[in-house]
Amino acid sequence: MTARLPPHYPGMRIGLFGGTFNPPHAGHVLVSEIAIRRLKLDRVWWLVTPGNPLKRNAGLPPLEERIAAARKLTRDPRIVVTGLEAQIGTRFTYDTIAYLTRRARGVRFVWLMGADNLAQFSRWQRWTDIAALAPVAVVDRPGATRAALASKAAQRFAGSRIPEADAPLLPSLAPPAIVFLHDRRLDLSSTILRADAKAHAR
Repeated sequence: MTARLPPHYPGMRIGLFGGTFNPPHAGHVLVSEIAIRRLKLDRVWWLVTPGNPLKRNAGLPPLEERIAAARKLTRDPRIVVTGLEAQIGTRFTYDTIAYLTRRARGVRFVWLMGADNLAQFSRWQRWTDIAALAPVAVVDRPGATRAALASKAAQRFAGSRIPEADAPLLPSLAPPAIVFLHDRRLDLSSTILRADAKAHAR
C-alpha cells in the first residue's frame, strides 16, 4: 500500500518516534524536543501504531482517537503526528523503517526511543536489523538508566555508541550508530496516566 508521507526532501533530518501513545503526554513531547535540539533534527514524526506486538492491546482506544489526542497535545510544528503504520500495513518497526527508507530516499532518518525501550529492545523483532537501517538515539528516562545501559542491546552496540557531545553528527552517520542522551526528565508514563485515570473513574 502506498501512503502519503508528510512533507520531506533529500538531506532532511527526521526522527521517528513510535508507540501506542495511550495516552500521549508531556513526556513524549519532551523526548521529541530533546531530540530536535540535541540531534539538530528538522522534524520528528510520531508513528502512532495500531497496536504494540509486545503488549496486550485489549481496550486500546481507536487509532484515530489517539492520533487526535496527540495532535491536540503537540504545539511545535516540527512534531508531525502520523498513522503511517496503519496506512502501509506494518506491525513491526523494522518493516516501517524499511518502507520509509525506500520511499523517502536521501532523508536522514533516526530512530528515537526512551531508555526504558532500550532495556527491552532485544525482544523486538529483527532488532539488530533495525539498528542496521537507521541510527538510534536513546533519551534517558527516570528509573531506566541502569537497566538500559546494562541491557543486551546496549552491550551489543557498545562499539557503535558515539560520545554524547557528538550527538549532532548522528543523523549523518552510517548505521549502526547509537547515542545515549541525558537531559531534562519528566517522571511521566502512559502506564501511570492510565492507572490514574482508572482510579479517578471509580
